Amino acid sequence: MFFVNYPWPLRRAYPAWAAVTFGLALFSPGLVFHSSTSAIRVSWVEALAETRPTNKDESILTLGRAVELALTGNPGLSEIKARAEAMAAVPSQEGTLPDPTLKFGALYLPTSSFNLHQDDFTMMEVGISQEIPFPGKLALREKIAEQEALAAADSVDEARLRLVREVKQSWWRLFYYDRALNLLDETEHFSQQLIDIAQAKYKVGKGTQQDVLLAQLELSKLKDEKLDLVSLSHGQNARINALLDRAAKTPVQIPAEAEFKLPLIVESDLQDKALHIRPLFAQHRKMLDAGLAKVDLAQKGFYPDFTVSAGYDARQNTPSGQSRSDFASVQLSMNVPIYADRKQAKAVDQRQSELLQAQYALQDDHRKIQAEIAAKAVEYQQTKEKLLLLEHEIIPQAQQTVNSLLAGYQVSQANFSDLLRTQLNLFQYQTQYWQALVSTQQILAELSAEVGEELSHE
Repeated sequence: MFFVNYPWPLRRAYPAWAAVTFGLALFSPGLVFHSSTSAIRVSWVEALAETRPTNKDESILTLGRAVELALTGNPGLSEIKARAEAMAAVPSQEGTLPDPTLKFGALYLPTSSFNLHQDDFTMMEVGISQEIPFPGKLALREKIAEQEALAAADSVDEARLRLVREVKQSWWRLFYYDRALNLLDETEHFSQQLIDIAQAKYKVGKGTQQDVLLAQLELSKLKDEKLDLVSLSHGQNARINALLDRAAKTPVQIPAEAEFKLPLIVESDLQDKALHIRPLFAQHRKMLDAGLAKVDLAQKGFYPDFTVSAGYDARQNTPSGQSRSDFASVQLSMNVPIYADRKQAKAVDQRQSELLQAQYALQDDHRKIQAEIAAKAVEYQQTKEKLLLLEHEIIPQAQQTVNSLLAGYQVSQANFSDLLRTQLNLFQYQTQYWQALVSTQQILAELSAEVGEELSHE
């Protein structure tokens, strides 16, 4: 008798494909297989792309916790937030008149004596002046600053989307490495037991040394592959720790179970949502509003700004005690734009070109996002179909084939090389399953970032 026990799909103890009784007993946790029947238990858990471990161990990095840590601690995101907060303080500054100028002075003071009473023209002066831009300029400057500040706030939301996407993709990549390493461990264990069986058969004259050597070679290949995966896993640990603002060597423990989603997506719906809710488009629209206001402000540069000033001059009494009258003065001055062709007109041209640049940038990003959503939607659907094909057809069939060959090899009615090749093929199919599963979740993370919201399960 022989069987394979295989809980599918999201368990840490998953396929090593076979258990056989032939002098030595093989056991592999996983999919329950009897000689003529197979049962694969599948539960698609339609939930948010987050992990929920069965315990409360804070050392386990679930996807939800990874996203939370990144949003609260990532220095790149904090930098963009600080920039937005700084720009939010600009509008009131731009919409306020320049500070008035207060002046004090002594006029016509004789240098021979520095006597305030000696000369009739000697006086002490106090004055104040205020610059007043041409009507409408302050309001336009404030509007420009407001729109740029709002655009900066949208850039924070956009950066948050990008960060969440990167965290999700990194986490799922680490999830894949974790599962692939588990598969390799189980496969190595199975291969070693297969070697023991081959050696036992060879000793009793029912097998060949070639079978033993072939199995040993495949085991060595698996060990080499494991070394590569361990290296990739360590590198991925460092990358996700950088996103979470943690030391590169901080251990990252992936939970034993993960919930994932496979929603039905409609490309046209995603395109419409992206145009209306993606922060990038909101940012572009606000920059366009700011660009229009800059053109208006540049056109007002042809009009002068004013300076209003007032002063009071106090004179001292004469040496004989006779009082002298004080003076008051009021002035109005303005700049004269006599170089308008070389200055103000060029400023208008500059702002109009910048406005065109902003319009083209919006159009370019719109087309790029449309293309990205279209490509990712197709890729998601194909990967999802591959995942389901592997789950419901290829892997069960491969399991049945391994099961049959194991039974045949037990009674010397099956070729060992066929058994080994089929078992290795099953390992590749199971690896492809995890690759496809992780790919669907990574694509969903990209689509969520492109659209501007978490995709629903409907």
